[in-house]
Amino acid sequence: MQRTLRPELLDHLPADHPDARHSRRDLRLINRIMGNHRWFERTLPALLRPGERGLEIGAGTGELGIRLAASGTVIGGLDLGPRPENWIASDNWHTGDLRTFGGYGCYPVIIGNLIFHQFSHEELAGLGRALRAEARLIVACEPLRSRFHQVLFAALAPVFGANRVTRHDGRVSIAAGFRADELPRALGLKEQDWDYRCRATVLGGYRMVALRRT
Repeated sequence: MQRTLRPELLDHLPADHPDARHSRRDLRLINRIMGNHRWFERTLPALLRPGERGLEIGAGTGELGIRLAASGTVIGGLDLGPRPENWIASDNWHTGDLRTFGGYGCYPVIIGNLIFHQFSHEELAGLGRALRAEARLIVACEPLRSRFHQVLFAALAPVFGANRVTRHDGRVSIAAGFRADELPRALGLKEQDWDYRCRATVLGGYRMVALRRT
């Protein structure tokens, strides 16, 4: 199954559109079912150095960063959208395009939840150049590209009440997902410089932890 990119409907809807609100509800439920946020909570504390600043790219409505802050891990946010009202600190949110963001030097730790799959190999290569220059640690949770999980998602989506936007975007996201070591390679993380591990979950998650070798 080759990796293919298509536009996601949610990205082109006004934030207050009923379909957008419903789809964000669906995404919260999908994250809960797949255990994505719980995985970040378990994974990050052992990897962060005391006082180290992290940044979530594509932070969206901020649920992950807010949850991490509640458990003692403070992560800044970067997104095209404005700072969420309940975000932890006003100076820890950046509104802008992650492909052209100029502040990566302030954040040695980068995390991304369901964001890297939205970019082409060329865009990932460009993003990788920026991250490799500054980051010590990159942690990502993405869709696993698999025909089986596309079928599974199509079967389960009506069960949890997913709307048309979520059903469309779910198929698109899985088709744009990753397998094996595709993500670190797309980011240009060379094995002699980075110690990375990627694993797939039963429910269709693709999880990567990449640590710069000292």
